[in-house]
Amino acid sequence: MAQSHPVPRSPQQPFPSPLPPPSFPIAFFDGECLLCNGFVDWLMRLDRRQRIRLAPLQGTTAREYLPPLPPDPEQWSIFYLNERGIYSQSDAVLQICRTLGGLWGGFAIIGGVVPRGLRNGIYRWVARNRYRWFGKRDTCRMPTAADRDRFLP
Repeated sequence: MAQSHPVPRSPQQPFPSPLPPPSFPIAFFDGECLLCNGFVDWLMRLDRRQRIRLAPLQGTTAREYLPPLPPDPEQWSIFYLNERGIYSQSDAVLQICRTLGGLWGGFAIIGGVVPRGLRNGIYRWVARNRYRWFGKRDTCRMPTAADRDRFLP
């Protein structure tokens, strides 16, 4: 049976990282998933102040900061690490939107009203089907020279 990740009890109570948090938030994504890479492109366009760093789940930064991932990539989740801890699934998306602020911060407030079980149920359904619906790369995304400072190994 695949190992599952502990899900935070509330947005105010994320699970702890094994290391002290870095000085900047990190969004962890599946570097081979085309949907996830589209999300990264969207995030880079909106985060003009470059507050959020990005790291593939397949990389060394993820191995250092995150709990072990399940062996089946379809069970993986987006993660978001900030000074308060690690968020996963829909909580990670809402925290990223909070960090972006503005209209996206409002979306996070509205999304936070939806019960976590419903949000995460929809999130897991999309995650299980993301390779079939959107496709998959053979290797992790390689950042362009202009974007290299935003990506962690």
